Amino acid sequence: MTLLKGNGDFRSEECIELLKQSDIVVTNPPFSLFREYISQLIEYKKHFLIIGNINAITYKEIFQLIKNEEIWGGYIFNKTLEFEIPKSYKGEYKDGKKYGKVPSITWFTNLETSKRSKELILYKKYNEKEYPTYYKFDAINIKKVADIPYDYFGLMGVPITFLDCYNPNQFQIIGLGAGDLGRSIGIGENYSDLELKQFKKMNPAFRRGIPFYFDENEKLVVPYARIIIKRRNINEN
Repeated sequence: MTLLKGNGDFRSEECIELLKQSDIVVTNPPFSLFREYISQLIEYKKHFLIIGNINAITYKEIFQLIKNEEIWGGYIFNKTLEFEIPKSYKGEYKDGKKYGKVPSITWFTNLETSKRSKELILYKKYNEKEYPTYYKFDAINIKKVADIPYDYFGLMGVPITFLDCYNPNQFQIIGLGAGDLGRSIGIGENYSDLELKQFKKMNPAFRRGIPFYFDENEKLVVPYARIIIKRRNINEN
């Protein structure tokens, strides 16, 4: 083992030189610098397996890489991981040792995995009542990945946990229902100024670019960030 001369910053010349020599990078980068770190790995064309928070999927830069099939989820997806920590830290004791928990942990990688070719089994039948259509955006809302209907081939908004079972031969990722990315695929582009004011009053979570729908009680429902997908035609490939 050779100690670094500098402070270990991945952006330093010393660390970049080490990166150039590597074949596969496996690490836990600072979550606050996740975008920048991924960009560096892509720039130097490295294979990698790194830890991040599941919400990194919603970062514009990261999502574009996912959509372009340059990165995807690994075998650990949206899990709570435990780490042994010093007794002076805040945590929980177990078997005489102290542990800290980090929720929503996901492996991100560009190494091929067998689950990327595993087909998601669909069993539910589409019906209008259970699958509401978004307001002024022709896609249906899917509450759980397991609820994706087997007989629907239009646009669908699914939870970001969909990435855990995403098979690019079975589904196509159209976009992300969040902010500018949502607006780029037409979500929220046809709202009047009056509608914008009304929607914000009805639900403080409302934002342009985020798909929403009205439930049976005319309540405005804003789901958490949705990946907009479409089933691939079986003859497409």
